[in-house]
Amino acid sequence: MTLQDKITAAAEYLLNKVSLRPRVALVLGSGLGDYADTLENSVKIPYSEIPNFPQPTVEGHTGAFVFGMKEGKPVVVAQGRVHYYEGLAMQEITLPIRVLAAIGVKILVLTNAAGGVNLSYKPGTLMLISDHINFSGANPLIGKNLEKFGPRFPDVSDLYAASLRTEIKKNAAAENIPLEEGVYLMCSGPNYETPAEIRAFRTLGADAVGMSTVPEALVAGHSGLQVVGVSCITNMAAGVLPQKLDHSEVVETAAKVHDLFHKLVDVILRSC
Repeated sequence: MTLQDKITAAAEYLLNKVSLRPRVALVLGSGLGDYADTLENSVKIPYSEIPNFPQPTVEGHTGAFVFGMKEGKPVVVAQGRVHYYEGLAMQEITLPIRVLAAIGVKILVLTNAAGGVNLSYKPGTLMLISDHINFSGANPLIGKNLEKFGPRFPDVSDLYAASLRTEIKKNAAAENIPLEEGVYLMCSGPNYETPAEIRAFRTLGADAVGMSTVPEALVAGHSGLQVVGVSCITNMAAGVLPQKLDHSEVVETAAKVHDLFHKLVDVILRSC
């Protein structure tokens, strides 16, 4: 079965299962998935029920689509994602984004838990992604181009839509939500980065580092979607503080900023 066949089968399944036709989709990162519980008249579809869908294996990633209403808009929330380090090809881990485009989504909001590279950040900081650096060593657009979605050589100079970022920053300020803006760098993982790598990434201009988001953003851009990215800085990156890194810290910090994160996502939805 070709990648296009897999996308078509999954999209047809969802279109037959749910009457709601969302324009905005949210992908929720580690420890952030309970935002889906705030949707009204929601319908939950586990990834395990969707044909050919990849299954998350990481703590904090439930693995389901939740369709419903939020801020007066029809939305779909992806509770969890599959990461490159889980062993699948880039084209496979980004299949959900292709499927979202195929069912009519026009705006993709990507969230993640990230390490703080910028020394002015602290755990709990929320950062709007202005751009990214792909240090994963791979790209989901390698291989046969899916002409149905986009061109062979897509432009990514405004991948994280500047017009949406301007609106989000304005509305966040009006709600007194502290919001940084910066560059996200992706590594493949699953190990955390070395202190030497973090020093190098800071020199390259990175403000946050993580193991997701970039493949999804590239595929969304190729598919003609507008992209918004938000990092929750759940820990300072290696070498910044005299302590070892642990995934439990990521989940704990995400829980601490729970209310503020929810408030920001509400603002993002109103801004879209």
